[in-house]
Amino acid sequence: MSRLDSFIRRLTAQRDILNHVEADLDIPAGGPVMEIGLGNGRTFNHLRELFPDRRIVAFDRAMGAHASSVPDDKDLVIGEIAETAQAYLGVDASLVHADIGTGYPEKDAVTLTWLPQLVAGMLTRGGVAVSGLPLEHKTLNPLPVPSSVPTDRYFLYRKI
Repeated sequence: MSRLDSFIRRLTAQRDILNHVEADLDIPAGGPVMEIGLGNGRTFNHLRELFPDRRIVAFDRAMGAHASSVPDDKDLVIGEIAETAQAYLGVDASLVHADIGTGYPEKDAVTLTWLPQLVAGMLTRGGVAVSGLPLEHKTLNPLPVPSSVPTDRYFLYRKI
């Protein structure tokens, strides 16, 4: 598969799973949405459309988002995510979306030493996590993804 086709497949899966969360899953009321990996802001922009009444906090190592997709200063956290996001443990998020995989197994293995604990620590009970990397944590219960999402392309969890 070409890198272009892989990219399109990833973004389509991402859109489909986030739309599924909004339309079909009951996420806890009131909690914020956490966007781990702002990137160029496409997903942040989509999350704003799906959850217009929620606070959305975005994290990234550096600012690279399109001007139309930048959170307010109070909702943008720049720096090493493994460190900066620690301040948000216990925030009782209703939804955490994490798309920070690199496609390099050795780099992703390092990320997976801290990402599952971070996501679980941000979520409220009954909250939902969507991730491009598999999150193994005792409080994250895997959920089925929509049929349009290829196996192991994206992962969906509910915090128990």
